[in-house]
Amino acid sequence: MPKIAVMTDSNSGIMPGAVDDPDIHVLPMPVIIDEKTYYEGIDISHEDFYRMQTSGANITTSQPSPGDVTAMWGKLLREYDQVVFIPMSSGLSNTCQTASMLAGDEEFAGRVFVVNNRRISVPQLQSVLDAEILARGGKSGNEIRDILEKESLDASIYIAVDTLEYLKRGGRITPAAAAIGTVLRLKPVLTIQGDKLDSFAKTRGMKSAFHTMLEAVKKDIASRFSHLKEDGLLKVGIANTEMDSDKLEMFKKEMKENFPDMELVYSPLTMSIGTHTGPGALGIGVFRCHRSQETTL
Repeated sequence: MPKIAVMTDSNSGIMPGAVDDPDIHVLPMPVIIDEKTYYEGIDISHEDFYRMQTSGANITTSQPSPGDVTAMWGKLLREYDQVVFIPMSSGLSNTCQTASMLAGDEEFAGRVFVVNNRRISVPQLQSVLDAEILARGGKSGNEIRDILEKESLDASIYIAVDTLEYLKRGGRITPAAAAIGTVLRLKPVLTIQGDKLDSFAKTRGMKSAFHTMLEAVKKDIASRFSHLKEDGLLKVGIANTEMDSDKLEMFKKEMKENFPDMELVYSPLTMSIGTHTGPGALGIGVFRCHRSQETTL
């Protein structure tokens, strides 16, 4: 069977150099702060990112350069037969489209397989683990890509935003709407279903937002994911931007109490999301997984 490297980007919540599994490799995502480019997990920490963000720095995101992507592929192919690359959702970034085009070059054709996985954060992390499980089970890069793409929509994410400031800066809401929402203590709840980031609900206060998301996840499990729950193929996840640790632990505790028979996976939200949400954001979700206890980070 082919020797396969599983490659992802730091939007999965996995940071470069922080993986125990030698067959999982992470491409750091660039973030541009006051016209200087930093790389997530390499030369900027989450603490520094949010410190600069709340100090008023101008922050934008970018996809990795084609040269960085192909350089990592070339390095991996000196050791591995095939590379399975799992970037963030094609609906949220052009990384997947660019990588798919690059994978068609003669040097990489038939050896690099780009997964249009339609996921980000914790569900994307799970896809990385699933790819490694499938590789160890003897699947080829082409088979792994096809399986993950077929299962890509078996995931649901909800994100509550603590402040409207950064949605306003990114042009996602008007200054007037942000001002009214701040006065009314509105906490928007957004949802990611496949390729789209959409508005889901408006709540007052983060606790109310959390319980709105909690009920939405319960509804997803009871309806469109009920067959996966019955087969033991679901996990729940929680992720956040910079937040008080006691508050985060409270939310984790409630997740465990509400889903006592399901594994809870935690990962910080990435800087790509944090650029638009700011600190204090919370995400929860539910997603398909493959059965194995052998592959962990």
